[in-house]
Amino acid sequence: MTITFHIRPATVEDVDSILKLVQDLATYEKEPESARATPALFRENIFEKQYAHTLLAFDGTPEAPGIALGMALYFFNFSTWTGKPGLYLEDLFVSPNARNKGVGKALFGELGKIAQEKDCARLDWSVLKWNTPSIAFYENTLEAKAMEGWMGMRLEEQGIENLKKLAVNAP
Repeated sequence: MTITFHIRPATVEDVDSILKLVQDLATYEKEPESARATPALFRENIFEKQYAHTLLAFDGTPEAPGIALGMALYFFNFSTWTGKPGLYLEDLFVSPNARNKGVGKALFGELGKIAQEKDCARLDWSVLKWNTPSIAFYENTLEAKAMEGWMGMRLEEQGIENLKKLAVNAP
């Protein structure tokens, strides 16, 4: 069954839709308690400070939009090796009822256009190792390559706070 949908950049009025999709993603990834973002944080950090950007896929047409079916939340980074910006896809999520209907492909298509407009050398993202349906889509449909030999690293809030002790002018 085909569906009619359209994709557009999110606006501040879409914060509730973004938050619902993020919560649905967290549930899908078996970590609903980890999704602690609030509408206020999204308004501030996505739309006021513009630390990230979001594309939303909606059921229906631009003239008669329905519910949000999916999203791609991304930001720009920089590669010292290429001397160019990159696009980092933080999260891509398509609601279960809209999967296998072209929504994910179309979101990646829009990301590709943005990456080319910004002269990005790379489009990177991470995927959970157990998420075999997504991995198959990335490898078989998009022809993406796994980054063998790389391991993701992270510091959360306390770890970031601890870095101050290492600064030249430590407090």
